[in-house]
Amino acid sequence: MKEVFSMWKDTKMVVLVALSAGIYAAVLIPFKGFVLIPGITEFRPASALPVVLGLLFGPAGAWGAAIGNLIGDFFGSLGIGSSFGFVGNFLFAYVPYKLWRNLGMVNKDDMEPNLKSSKQIIAYVVVAILGSAACGLFIGWGLELLGMVPFAALASIITLNNSIPSIILGIPLLIVLYPRIKKWDLLWTDILPEEDVPAITAKTRTGAIAMTLLVLVGLIGGLAAAVGGGQALLYSGFASTAGNQMVVIIAGIGSIGVLIAGWMQ
Repeated sequence: MKEVFSMWKDTKMVVLVALSAGIYAAVLIPFKGFVLIPGITEFRPASALPVVLGLLFGPAGAWGAAIGNLIGDFFGSLGIGSSFGFVGNFLFAYVPYKLWRNLGMVNKDDMEPNLKSSKQIIAYVVVAILGSAACGLFIGWGLELLGMVPFAALASIITLNNSIPSIILGIPLLIVLYPRIKKWDLLWTDILPEEDVPAITAKTRTGAIAMTLLVLVGLIGGLAAAVGGGQALLYSGFASTAGNQMVVIIAGIGSIGVLIAGWMQ
């Protein structure tokens, strides 16, 4: 995880943070009027971007997604929940690039995300869904903890609202962008010095497996506890009330655990 902080020493990576944040915010803002949950979230075709930015720019893409989402919040949904949105959107890009490298779905000699093989496309779909789920889990947990929005409704909507554009729009976007980013030497692994690019080891593989399990256990377990406690999924869940302690505990273990698993990588 050291690259998340050491990257700020590199001018190119800082520029990529600004570029990623600006692009993400620019695509988010025009759709602020297509509200799904008033003051919380909206229709987001921009959700195609964080996974792509993470795979191409690594930690710069993750910081860019977090900052870009916060900028977007200033145009309609800024509030105390924005702090959880910041971390959730960071994870939306961070989880995919970490799992791409460390989960073992992609060969070590074929790490660059060119999507030229069916194996890479399948890996992309998997990490995109897990990144979307991590975002939905963390934001859903945070707003359940604050008693603002029921976890079952919010986490399920965010996960779907992120996953669909990430896959349908993200795959062609990455196929188009990768050759250009590679030609311009802007892949994060080409920019950062070798000592700042974490090696793939037994520890990072364990961290990736733990991250995957914690995302799934936190989201699925949290949804099960929420539904068992009287909440409902998707839009029908807004009639429910937030603040279920079992949901807070289960989703919280998953959310904090994902951060710890990220530190292991």
